[in-house]
Amino acid sequence: MTRRQKKTLWRIVAAALLTLVAALLPLEGIGKALAFAVPYLVIGYDVLWSAARNIAHGQVFDEKFLMALATLGAFGTGEYPEAAAVMLFYQIGEWFQSIAVGRSRKSIAALMDIRPEFATVLRDGEESEVDPEEVALGETILIRPGERVPLDGTVLEGSSSLDTAALTGESLPVDVTEGARVISGSINLTGLLRVRTESVYQDSTVARILELVENSAEKKARVENYITRFARWYTPCVVIGAVLLALIPPLFDGNWAMWINRALIFLVVSCPCALVVSVPLSFFGGIGAASREGILVKGANYLEALATVDTVAFDKTGTLTQGEFAVDAIHPREIPEDELLDIAAVAESHSSHPVAESIVAAHKGHIDKSRVSKVEELAGRGIRAVVDGQTFYVGNGKLMEEVGADYHDCHLSGTVIHVAKEAEYLGHIVINDQLKPDAKESIAALKALGVKQTVMLTGDRQQVAENAARALGVDRVYAQLLPAEKVEKVEQMLRDGARLAFVGDGINDAPVLSRADVGVAMGAMGSDAAIESADIVLMDDKPSRLPLAVKLARKTMRIVRENIVFALGVKLLILALGALGFANMWWAVFGDVGVLILAILNAMRCMLPIRN
Repeated sequence: MTRRQKKTLWRIVAAALLTLVAALLPLEGIGKALAFAVPYLVIGYDVLWSAARNIAHGQVFDEKFLMALATLGAFGTGEYPEAAAVMLFYQIGEWFQSIAVGRSRKSIAALMDIRPEFATVLRDGEESEVDPEEVALGETILIRPGERVPLDGTVLEGSSSLDTAALTGESLPVDVTEGARVISGSINLTGLLRVRTESVYQDSTVARILELVENSAEKKARVENYITRFARWYTPCVVIGAVLLALIPPLFDGNWAMWINRALIFLVVSCPCALVVSVPLSFFGGIGAASREGILVKGANYLEALATVDTVAFDKTGTLTQGEFAVDAIHPREIPEDELLDIAAVAESHSSHPVAESIVAAHKGHIDKSRVSKVEELAGRGIRAVVDGQTFYVGNGKLMEEVGADYHDCHLSGTVIHVAKEAEYLGHIVINDQLKPDAKESIAALKALGVKQTVMLTGDRQQVAENAARALGVDRVYAQLLPAEKVEKVEQMLRDGARLAFVGDGINDAPVLSRADVGVAMGAMGSDAAIESADIVLMDDKPSRLPLAVKLARKTMRIVRENIVFALGVKLLILALGALGFANMWWAVFGDVGVLILAILNAMRCMLPIRN
């Protein structure tokens, strides 16, 4: 607990004991009033002062005003124990609220700990500790074991394991070596790393995360705005209702004390704090729970929208696939597979093209680059290279036609690399962008959650897209789309009544992310434009985080609805019973403070992890 919360707790304990003592003392009249006034003022002086100050500033109808009016009215009608008890229980409810909000902020506050305190930068051969904001793009920094990575960058020297749990929700450390990318906010666990920075601090991963989280509370859900508007009109209405209840019936039966008491009960139970507190707290808890899982939600309104999504559209490359090429199949003609792969790998060993790198990676063995000479890039077709003294052609079908090789297309989809020795066709290698390991289960999980259709929108070739969709279980495919055509497809689905989420990672996905009901970006590999345009960011690039985000959103909305129905139902019931004389002040205390505490406890369920 904070110091303020501890102080409030001591006041509650002291006021409770003083109230008990006052109740046990054999006092009547003014003595009894003074005895109960002591605990009342101990526990309620700040409420009375706040109500008076708000009235002076023109803010009349709030819960402080209702509490002050009801309890002072109870004192005026001789209901001293009830007055002290109402104020005591009100403060107990406020204390519970403070504890709940503090707990819900912990996961958000934990993110603040990812802010790096310093960066060790190498300048003129000397080390110096500076503020991360003072490090320029392209400078070299040192990161020792136990230190937090201050800026995004590429490892120049060293190897280590990084703890990225605070960023991605992934508990297993990530191994990095020379050439690997490191992201700011992660913790270096083992070895010394020398890193070249690839961003300034303002554009780094950690700065973007903190900005997203800090701004998330500003974007309220529709139900939150409704509750705010409801409370603005509800409170004046119940005050007017209480005044009418106190003034009109006594004109007919003359029992002023009874009807004023009923009006005070009406005021106490009508306090809307259970709704005003529990609804925002539920959303705050849901956003916090999502952040612990590496899912950054930019506002409660996006959490609310995600809960109602019935259509999910995906980009393909980098979203459902890894964005890395790999050899899928080797089809030789009259020579062994390993020999065909060896020729292609040696010929491509000097190239930095992703296709060439995938062939070299598939070779796995040591490649003696001295075997290859006279490598010539043939634009748009492939390469010609002399390997072991013989001329080989490695490339597409157009190149095979040029050299007169008797080639044939492969029945498999993907990028097909043909190999020929002079005009003799040796076979071909099929290369594909690899599907992410959890992509298929993510599609299945979304369908299990009731998502009506999954769609793939991609600029890739039709056959490649259809094969990927078939392997993943995606319902519909639109291929060979330009960025503007992706937007058109999304708008068409929206016109057809779909509540649509779009998941993408590239800069060309930014317009679609902005147009969808909910835009979801891949945070680790995604472009800055995509992350900026998105409403939700998956920090570890795993599609399986999306079904988890949907579950969290639906759980949050379910708890919000439960609190609204419960709070309004109980209050309306006790209001009616109080007006008819069947409910006393203790019922009113439960209708206000009891409902508030129960609603807060229910809202705190939003902070709990989802059970699979």
